[in-house]
Amino acid sequence: MQAVAGLALLLLVAMAARGLALLLFLPLLRRVRTRARSWPTDVLLHDDVLRRMARVLPSLVVQLGVERVPHLDATFATVVGNVAMAFMALQVVRALMAMLDAMLQLQQQGGRHEGAQAAAHKARSIKSYVQLGKLVLMLAGAVVTVASLMDRSPLIVLSGLGAMSAVLMLVFKDTILSFTAGVLLTSNDMLRLGDWIEMPQVGADGDVVDMALHTIKVQNWDKTITTIPTWRLMSESYKNWRGMSEAGGRRIKRTLRLDASSVRFLDEREMARFAQFELLKPYMAAKSVAVEAANTQARAALGDKAELLANQRRLTNIGTLRAYVEAYLRAHPGIHQGMTLMVRTLEPTPEGVPLELYCFTANTAWVAYEGTQGDIFDHLLAILPEFGLRLYQSPSGNDLRLGLAQQGAAA
Repeated sequence: MQAVAGLALLLLVAMAARGLALLLFLPLLRRVRTRARSWPTDVLLHDDVLRRMARVLPSLVVQLGVERVPHLDATFATVVGNVAMAFMALQVVRALMAMLDAMLQLQQQGGRHEGAQAAAHKARSIKSYVQLGKLVLMLAGAVVTVASLMDRSPLIVLSGLGAMSAVLMLVFKDTILSFTAGVLLTSNDMLRLGDWIEMPQVGADGDVVDMALHTIKVQNWDKTITTIPTWRLMSESYKNWRGMSEAGGRRIKRTLRLDASSVRFLDEREMARFAQFELLKPYMAAKSVAVEAANTQARAALGDKAELLANQRRLTNIGTLRAYVEAYLRAHPGIHQGMTLMVRTLEPTPEGVPLELYCFTANTAWVAYEGTQGDIFDHLLAILPEFGLRLYQSPSGNDLRLGLAQQGAAA
């Protein structure tokens, strides 16, 4: 009866110790955390950490007091002490895991930084490190718990695990690969939360929303989620669009396919008309002087042969269009003027003569980018008849009907 009463009193004291810690010390430590307002105190004195550390006290009280219970069998006292030790190891591991969770939560909130520093701090995910730390803590806690219950040294349990190292390496193969890949991705700044990545081989094209130990989650533009094993991002190639966002310009590379039969030389009347275009005034003025000088030299060198149009230098409607498009882009407020800007004609194809625009918008947001690109090409499509040019378009059924009707009317 004395042994039972002693055990009951010991359990009562153990629970009272936990209650006093929660009632007295928890509010005090909260005030210390609030006044300090530092990164270590926010982690070490987090509410979850403090509550789990308070659960260590009952086990500690039982271990210290079990030997003082009168008339208690020594073997039973040893078993109770070992169980209390195992329970304490479990609670210490849980407290350390809560500390890691608090560290991750603080990092995801930007820490104590503000503005751009907070955004950069949140972009560097430490979730993979936290998950690896939890895994190590669970393994260590399991070893200590088993050793306590067996009343053996943890080194003996570890030596037994050493004989199973090959099996453990096989079981944790993906974990080791993923952790190594995560370290390389983070240390080399190859991937951050919020990056837009494109990995066609796994069907990923969207923003990185989660970086864990084993997986990277990408939210595609259709709002689906693609989960990629972390190690694949090191063993396979992918495209990261972060450089485009940081550069401040998004590329436009698109062609207008012009009908080759509409390309021709300009006559004097058309040159005079184009000289009145505000965007073409500098170009036409410079080209008129250059053409006149070249033709003057031709007349002096060739004599009467210089009257042939083939021996004269003349401007073309497609060349004038190139100059107009370039001037239009340089005057457009939505085009980044500090990056490459070029208008060129590519090799003619059976689908026409490609006129390619190569430039960068001043806004990298998707909607604004598409709006700017649409405005530019809407204008260019509408201005083509002014230059006597037309787009190439494959004959449709309606084109064939109109052609046959005109042929029938002519007949």
